Amino acid sequence: MSSCADEHDHSGHDHDGHDHSHDISDAQPNNLYDRVDRQNVVALNADTPEPKVIKPWHERMDETVSVESDADDQLIIRIPFTGSVKLRSVLLKAGPGEETPTKMDIYVNEDGLDFDDVADKQPAQSFDIPQSREVGDYAVKPSKFSDVRNLTLFFPAAQGADNVRIYYIGFLGEWREIKDRPAVILYEAQANPADHPKIRGINDGQQSNLGM
Repeated sequence: MSSCADEHDHSGHDHDGHDHSHDISDAQPNNLYDRVDRQNVVALNADTPEPKVIKPWHERMDETVSVESDADDQLIIRIPFTGSVKLRSVLLKAGPGEETPTKMDIYVNEDGLDFDDVADKQPAQSFDIPQSREVGDYAVKPSKFSDVRNLTLFFPAAQGADNVRIYYIGFLGEWREIKDRPAVILYEAQANPADHPKIRGINDGQQSNLGM
């Protein structure tokens, strides 16, 4: 696995080198595969609306299953989690060659983001994607990914091909359950007439016809 990141932060540009020294077992302890709500992963402008590229780690190199952009070379993938995630890295295998996306823009907790929206919104972080058949490890900035409920990945263009292709997406980080907040119910110890609207004809100088 390569540790990537020709990384773009929109407050500046960071260009880190690629470190190929990591053993593949490094990703196992914090792999969030089981914490992705995979049934609700959605792809826009894709050859399938339900991409199967969120795979277990041992299937990361499998190239028999992929998602490909459809009408052009832009692709959006929305990924919900089953709780709150403190994200450390996004793992990506794409391509090969000119089908590799030029970059990956990551949006945090933006429900329903589409192609019109991404033109006006700034991503939390953006990465250049090198051409490679390896799985890239894209380390995110912790301060921007400390409470992730869902991610939207936007791939804006291919590196020369008419479409982009993604084989594998994974995540490293920490997961915690989101517990519903208990409802707070306030009871009045004693009713205060001033807090409630009066019924016309009662205590307003008029005689009530009730009971007559």
